[in-house]
Formats: sequence, structure tokens, C-alpha cells
Amino acid sequence: MKSLITSVSLAALMAVSSGTAAFAQDDPIRIGAALYGLRAEFMQLWAAGAESHPAVMDGTVELTIFDGNYDALVQQNQFETMITEGYDAIIFVPIDVEAGATAVQMAYDAGIPVIGSNTRINTDYVPQVVEDGMYQYVGSNDVLAGRMEAEAVMADFCDAGGRVVIIEGPIGQSAQIDRREGNEQALAECPNVELLEMQTANWSRAEALTLMENWLTSYQGDIDGVIGQNDEMALGAIEAITQAGLDVGDYSIAGIDGITDALVAVQEGTMVSILQDANAQAQGAVDLALRHVLGEGYEPMSPIWAEGDNWYNYGDEMPWNGGADAEYNVPWTPVTQAIVGELLDARQ
Repeated sequence: MKSLITSVSLAALMAVSSGTAAFAQDDPIRIGAALYGLRAEFMQLWAAGAESHPAVMDGTVELTIFDGNYDALVQQNQFETMITEGYDAIIFVPIDVEAGATAVQMAYDAGIPVIGSNTRINTDYVPQVVEDGMYQYVGSNDVLAGRMEAEAVMADFCDAGGRVVIIEGPIGQSAQIDRREGNEQALAECPNVELLEMQTANWSRAEALTLMENWLTSYQGDIDGVIGQNDEMALGAIEAITQAGLDVGDYSIAGIDGITDALVAVQEGTMVSILQDANAQAQGAVDLALRHVLGEGYEPMSPIWAEGDNWYNYGDEMPWNGGADAEYNVPWTPVTQAIVGELLDARQ
């Protein structure tokens, strides 16, 4: 686990810091990135990270970002477009684990490799694709993040007892499934803590605000902690508490992602956040896609793979290993008061 993590505003610095030259190409390599949706800040950070990859910046790669609008059918149609237009590789951030597997199978049948990033598909549905190395994944371990955030929320009342609510992501997306598993692991170790309710707010701050308003009415004075499976929803809960005239300091609140508003809230002491490195996930996915197109001799151009103490290097904990691993997990970083100021400065 790193003590500090990247911000996309510094991606240009990272790009020029790589000493690996691009492979000579007569025509740009066409990579499509099918993202589940671009309304929230985290996926915007992911997209900016991909666009800042050295191979994109120097013209080796022609990258097209597709907005899936939080709809599995839209994403499937985008896959059909990329297949028809003959893209060289696809990076996929799916909205649904099962529908996503169907899209990956379509690409495999067309001979196009797919790199999953951030969220996952159910690989049990596409065993041949995985066996043939035509699907790889670079993201982060969401079970671990779910456990970490729940432990943070319950740290002060695990033994004494308390009551919590969980605000979930879109039902059926891998991050929701895995973070719930991590949440439940932590809850199992705090038998004196009662889970009052668990509902989805679809990664939306506005939906979480409404949900929390309802809970504040239903459970007046009974809620001790709020486990938000992302920062947007945790921030929505904070807004609901504030609008109700209640003291946010009376609640233990956590989220995941390290978006800018959450960093501010951490600095103010109103919530806990766990940083997810969108830039590293995106740039790692581009490197894996390039390896598929250019061959096993390809050396990654993004400095995220380097070893060292720099905050954007993960080589010690996530080695490249020739790009042959089926899965790469970018480490999580708890946002602490010691680093939050530097992280906010990096977002300017």
C-alpha cells in the first residue's frame, strides 16, 4: 500500500518522464476505451489518465473514449461499432459483470483483445477468452477497499456497538458486488454493530442525498455511521446531514476514490476516503493493450510500472512481469491528513 498516489493533473509530467520510445508505426494504433459513464469525476480522471499516456501523446496511439451512459446495451452497441471499424484493441470499464462478458466474447470472436480496467466482467462466462490471453485486467481490489472503508467507519464503535447504513453502487457492477463483500467482512468482525439498511444510489451524489434524507427521517438519531461505496455517495450523505441541520461530526462517514471534493472533506475532518489511482489503472490498461498489438517484446511506456519511492511508481508492488499476468491490481492509498494537502495541490 502506497503512502501517496497520483493525480491526473500531473499525468503530463509522468508522460515525459518515461524513457521508453514508441514502436515505429506507419499508422496509429487504434484503441477504443468503453467506459460505463462519464458523469462523475472518477471516470473523468480515468479518461484523462488514458489520454495522457505517452503513446497517446506522441501519436503512436489513436485513442477514442466511449461514454456508456451507465447502460449495458449502450456499451454492447459501442463494442459492435469498434468491431465493425476494426479497432486494434479495446479497453473496457463495464457497467455490468454479466453483460460485459457478452461484449468481451464478441470482441474475441472478431480477434480483438480486451483489457478490463477498474470494473470487472464475470470471467467464468468467457473461459476460452481468458485462457487464450485475450482478456486481461488492471484495476484495484474492491473487496479490500470495501473492507478498509467499513473498518474506518466502525473503528470507534466496533466493540461498543453502533448502527450503520451502506450506500451501494449500481447493483450488478463488479465494484458494488466486491465492495459489498468487503463491507460485510468488516461487519462480521463487529458483531455489536447493526446494519440498519443497504440501498443503491448508483454512484450518484444526488441519489445518495435523497436516500440519506429518507434514512434520517426513518432512523432519527439512530445512525452512527455511513459506508459509502464511493466518494460521490458519501458526499451526498454529508450534504443531507448538513441540510437537516445536524452535526456531521456526530457521524462516521467513509467513501472510496479520492475525488477532489472528498479530499477537501477529509481535510475538514468530515469523512474518510481511500484513494483509487484512476491514472494508473488507465495507463496500465493502455500498456497492456499495446503489448497485445506490438508483441511480447513491448516494454511499457508509462512510469507507473517503475520501481522506486516516487508516488506514481508501483513496480515494487505491481511488477510488469512482461505484461503476461492475467490481472494487475493497483494498490489503494488511505487519504490521511499528512498527504491530503499535497494531493489537493496536485489537482490544481
